Amino acid sequence: MGDFAAYWQHFFLENRESQDWWQKKKALCKKRKAQIVKIKGRGVVLSKQSYEGMRSTRYAVHLVYLIKQGDFFYTEEQIIPCQFVKKWDEEDRHQYIEKPPVESFGNQLPVLKKGSNKKSNREIEYNRLEAVKYAERWWNSYNPEYLRFEDDCTNYISQCLRAGGGPMWGEPVRERGWWYGKDSWSFSWSVAHSFRWYLSGSERGIRGVEVEQPEELNPGDVICYDFDGDGVWNHTTIVVAKDADNMPLVNAHTNNSRNRYWSYEDSAAWTPEIQYKFFRIEIS
Repeated sequence: MGDFAAYWQHFFLENRESQDWWQKKKALCKKRKAQIVKIKGRGVVLSKQSYEGMRSTRYAVHLVYLIKQGDFFYTEEQIIPCQFVKKWDEEDRHQYIEKPPVESFGNQLPVLKKGSNKKSNREIEYNRLEAVKYAERWWNSYNPEYLRFEDDCTNYISQCLRAGGGPMWGEPVRERGWWYGKDSWSFSWSVAHSFRWYLSGSERGIRGVEVEQPEELNPGDVICYDFDGDGVWNHTTIVVAKDADNMPLVNAHTNNSRNRYWSYEDSAAWTPEIQYKFFRIEIS
């Protein structure tokens, strides 16, 4: 912990990226008429490397914010990945290495095939409580029953919906349906862009009913993000709670977070061109 404390203090005091992130965080709270009352942090050194006169250390901090919004208090949690680089002839350098969560296939995005609706799931109801319980259980860890992806956000959301009773179908065709198997899975299971279009076009199993405003969502519903506004959907979150203004608080993977404000305006990935899709989850 001594090494970590030194890294983190240096990072906050001297790194412009961390100062930008902190300013975004405070600005978002001010916009919501909320206040960060207290912050607790603990961290861990993930790896150390030394080569050719350079020492590199990757570390992560787990921050817990106590946020007050009117008479409403709640905690938000966030994992922030960082890197410390030391060269023998240069000053210490700390980097905030949060990256925009991007799940795609380069320039080729899979087109999903629609399936017939011969089987009905009308006797199945989406269990929002179970979906949220799963989201809370695994927000900062990984269920060993599933593969862990480098860009894990949509895989995590699919697991949450599956825990809520979402029926899988379409195996083994990866462009069809929504499913996870032993050695393969549908594009819609793990790719944010494919998942967004599956939700809006699904006629079987889980489907998304698009709503206009975030306050229309309830715990267990889903938000999709196109950070650059270029038509490529990059990220997915699940609503786990509502704040004092009835706005969604979300959980997510890739850059793991819990009870994060839905808009992501404090994220390095956010741009003024961002587009959102708000989906109320149902089972057909």
